[in-house]
Amino acid sequence: MQTGGWIVAIGLIVAAALGHGWGSQRWNLATPQAQRVERLHALEIRFADWRPVVLTTEELPPHERSRATARHYGPSTGSDGAVVTLISGPPGAVTTHTPDVCYPASGYRILRGPRREVITLPDGTAAEYYVADFEKRTATQQERVRVRWSWSDNGSWLAPERPRWQFARRLQLAPVLFKLYIASPLPEGEETSRLVDSEALQSFTRAVFAQYARALAQP
Repeated sequence: MQTGGWIVAIGLIVAAALGHGWGSQRWNLATPQAQRVERLHALEIRFADWRPVVLTTEELPPHERSRATARHYGPSTGSDGAVVTLISGPPGAVTTHTPDVCYPASGYRILRGPRREVITLPDGTAAEYYVADFEKRTATQQERVRVRWSWSDNGSWLAPERPRWQFARRLQLAPVLFKLYIASPLPEGEETSRLVDSEALQSFTRAVFAQYARALAQP
């Protein structure tokens, strides 16, 4: 896989989410949590020697109150790292257009998943998320990416079977919902069912969920 190709593919997540929110006008909600949203999108994960590079920060007009921020994290040498994307907005919009929908619509095929996984965070709490593997082949290259995603409004990361309905019921209590993606490249030519994330990537995934959970739990 050519370096950077899988990173470009992450734009599908942002484009689909923002396009849906604009077209449906589901984000015409004022939020009393503007400072909280700003703090979450400004958060940079601290992990080992991995450094963040902002890939995109997309925001609808001020009255829309919705936003998407993507950063690439990785060591200076020896690894492709991962891309972390945070999307915020009203639950009706944020629960739609998951990777298993938008990736196949853009020419990718699902290699594996989506499947639900649970990991234990450093403080002993659990984070639920979905994970799926995707592949896109062209005449000159092959792109393979693993994407993990989850939702939260209070610091507990959940991967419900029907997120739209679950979070819609909590709209009055949580007018802003956050969706978190962690995407990483997969090597070519190997059966994805046999591919286990490296120890570094597993630790990074825990760090991402834990640090965003702490920030979300703050008033």
